[in-house]
Amino acid sequence: MKKKTTTLKKKTGAKKKMQEKIGVIGLGYVGLPLALSFSKYYPVIGFDINKRRVDQLKKNYDWANEHTEQELSESKIKYTTNPADLKEATFFIITVPTPVTKNNIPDLEPVKSAAKIIGEHIQKGSVVVLESTVYPGVTEEIVGGIIEKISGLKSGKEFTLGYSPERINPGDKDHTFEKIVKVVSGQNKETLERVATVYSKPCKAGVFKAGSIQAAEAAKVIENTQRDINIALMNELSLIFHKMGINTKDVLEAANTKWNFLKFTPGLVGGHCIGVDPYYLTYRAQEFGHNAEVILAGRRINDHMAAYVAEQVIKQLNKQGKPARNAHVLILGLTFKENVKDCRNSKVFDIIRVLKEHGVNIYAYDPMLLDEPEMVKHEFDGLVITSLDKIKNIDATVLAVSHKKFDGLVTAAQLKKWMPHKPIVFDVKSALNRAEMQKAGIEYDSL
Repeated sequence: MKKKTTTLKKKTGAKKKMQEKIGVIGLGYVGLPLALSFSKYYPVIGFDINKRRVDQLKKNYDWANEHTEQELSESKIKYTTNPADLKEATFFIITVPTPVTKNNIPDLEPVKSAAKIIGEHIQKGSVVVLESTVYPGVTEEIVGGIIEKISGLKSGKEFTLGYSPERINPGDKDHTFEKIVKVVSGQNKETLERVATVYSKPCKAGVFKAGSIQAAEAAKVIENTQRDINIALMNELSLIFHKMGINTKDVLEAANTKWNFLKFTPGLVGGHCIGVDPYYLTYRAQEFGHNAEVILAGRRINDHMAAYVAEQVIKQLNKQGKPARNAHVLILGLTFKENVKDCRNSKVFDIIRVLKEHGVNIYAYDPMLLDEPEMVKHEFDGLVITSLDKIKNIDATVLAVSHKKFDGLVTAAQLKKWMPHKPIVFDVKSALNRAEMQKAGIEYDSL
């Protein structure tokens, strides 16, 4: 396939045609699909510090099952853990995680580390684009500053910066990298055009040129903040309606008949984005002397919901004459969202933690994680997934994550086999048929 060429101007005014070579730093949920898409049009170097990840990709295996063996085998990406291989790149894209600390302070160490690596290997005339979710100012102040210091090159003159917010949604096969509008930005007009040209090849839905790098950074961080606040509203409504004895799902089904009602639902908010990104904005706001009250209130509500689920299960156990201490509770689903293989940052952990604090014995099953026992042990303090044939004499079940693989398995009949005496079910996402559960004699509750 013919590769895209970009025209660069030398200081002399002469023009030199060169082939862009993309260096992707970070090969996770964001970096891998991006690298695969770019590799159809440009030479791509895929760099990650995780040797196991790189070795697997070289063998055309993606542990998360987001990409098939065929997809991986058909690409010509140069996977590497050697930073020196990035010397060949002319266009760097940073797609590393941006987590928060235990105190919900932005942890920019992965971004800083990526910037240091680029600074050690960048060529004059290169562009560096950050895709990771950050607060406004990180690209120019932190990434640019680190690269300048290490490389000795001048930002804005000898290399330039851009920001293009990632919009990857794990498990979503409809809104993929190539099918969604890509926001791009650049340090100056020439860089903006270069970034737009590079991204326009794989992004068939088109690119949107943001007014500035900071505008693009802010746009990304508010996308997930908006979702977080809307889910928090639904969660607070579910708390209110539960006290009133009103079923939240019934309320939302009625309200959703209005054409402009926003169709959000209550639930757990974990993972790497929605439960994390708002803290980047509130942190930056505080640096400017503003306390983001609405955003932080939403975060408090959403962070509380896992403990609330556990408390409701304990209340139901007590109501049925089953003391929480030494009770047997089955947790169905451990991942941070439906139909993905990743349980990192899952709020289901908090449900289990609170139940254990009350002396509950935990059994857990997740069909998405059967081949990831080490991840489960690491993320859930040694938890081992229980095989289906060993699930019996359970006192209560929590359907925490409603995977499609549970369809046909988690039925009223099956639940009664697992819970032969006074069965209790808490359905976090209201995925089960409440009438069927109640008809079967199951004590059923949900958010």
